Amino acid sequence: MADAVPDSRLVGDRSLRVGVIGAGMAGILAVIKLREAGITDIVCFEKADRVGGTWRENTYPGIGCDVPSHVYSYSFAPNPDFTRMFSPGHEIQAYLERVAVDHGVVPHLRLGDEVVSAIYDRGVWHLETARGHRADFDVVIAASGVLHHPRMPEIDGVDEFEGAMFHSARWDQDVPIDGRRVGVIGTGSTAVQITGALVDRVEHFSLFQRTPQWIMPMDNKLFSDDQRATFRNEPHRLRELRDFLESAFAENFADAVVDAKSERLEQIEDTCRANLYQHVTDPELRRRLEPDYRAACKRLVVSADFYDAIQKPNAELVTAAISRIERRGIRTDTGRLHELDVIVLATGFEVDRFMRPTVITGLDGRTLEEAWADGPTAYLSVSIPEFPNLFMLNGPNGPVGNFSLIQVAELQMDYILQLVRRLQAGLSTEIHATEAAMREHEARRIEAAQATVWVTGCNSWYLDARGVPAAWPWPFRRFREVMAEPDLDAYHH
Repeated sequence: MADAVPDSRLVGDRSLRVGVIGAGMAGILAVIKLREAGITDIVCFEKADRVGGTWRENTYPGIGCDVPSHVYSYSFAPNPDFTRMFSPGHEIQAYLERVAVDHGVVPHLRLGDEVVSAIYDRGVWHLETARGHRADFDVVIAASGVLHHPRMPEIDGVDEFEGAMFHSARWDQDVPIDGRRVGVIGTGSTAVQITGALVDRVEHFSLFQRTPQWIMPMDNKLFSDDQRATFRNEPHRLRELRDFLESAFAENFADAVVDAKSERLEQIEDTCRANLYQHVTDPELRRRLEPDYRAACKRLVVSADFYDAIQKPNAELVTAAISRIERRGIRTDTGRLHELDVIVLATGFEVDRFMRPTVITGLDGRTLEEAWADGPTAYLSVSIPEFPNLFMLNGPNGPVGNFSLIQVAELQMDYILQLVRRLQAGLSTEIHATEAAMREHEARRIEAAQATVWVTGCNSWYLDARGVPAAWPWPFRRFREVMAEPDLDAYHH
């Protein structure tokens, strides 16, 4: 390994200006870690009016995290007051807002000002925002996330519906739901959570399913007042719980999905099938709910109440294809019109956008759109060749899906800081991955992806335009290992 990364105790006096794009969980983390590294000239740009990212954007009924709460939290800011094993969305949003206040993030925020352009020129990134603000930075960290550009379905007649219609990530809180006829298009995690939350509130609930999902049972136990008091008064007990959950999560799921032949993956599938057969008694409904692909081929859905909810007398699973949306509801290809008052589009996100539509221009005028013409790529999901001193958190081809993205981002941020320290110490002026390292990493990643469950016969948002999983295809421990210290031979520096 060439040129060791400098120890933080040996860092020189160069003052760096750092711009952070996005104030979701990764942007909050970036500001905190930069401050800990002694960098205080930081501006964190956020297009919305407050922090929180996906937990700010998504306010639909039933929203919750499908990663255990104490794993989906910062290692340096444990939260003893989570009420459940899998927290509701409003608790996570409140937690992120509290961390931002407690760890000095707020003074660095520039809210309601989206970055529209970032141009690199002779060692400096020139950023411009939608409100016309311009600022120069030595380093830019893109923490814009993955799940923030709603994907709208291409269905004829969407403009004809006379009721209320909105994407699940743009929930209209002014639209009454109780006692009305509600239709939800989609069957991913969001649609499943909405089903459980709304079925007892509405007159009739219609779930329009294109593809059935495997449902992993969830034991979403409530933490008692005494348990939460113990976590507050004996912090080591909370650390022990987090360590246990983190280890179990990695060993029992994260490592299983990257080996399609693993025994643990078979156990996951057996658990999902038993969940279906134990809870759904009608053989015809069971047939329509049972996938024909392997469990975890799509992002695994976790739920404690979906099967019970979809069997309620006022609930209907619609598996006929949608033909069009009309003035009074949704018509399927059977000719039937499902009359509705509200239509919810739980149709996911454009997962290949990342920091786009921001126009990002690197060396020699090369734009990110040009660099990503064949799809988003980044070396170790962190660095893009020819875009110096630009680093990504939760970038392309990293661990996604049923992982704690907070845990992923912490590992990446520690890695990035080792590169930033070179800039602080004056050992480097420009750092970005080499094309050769990028090509070699991509070749290994694509080869390894062929052994994962994601290529076993389903269509999922994990797959890119080539049908290659856009995800980390190795065990999570390998991600930890490569994030421990940058291989400087892979970088121009």
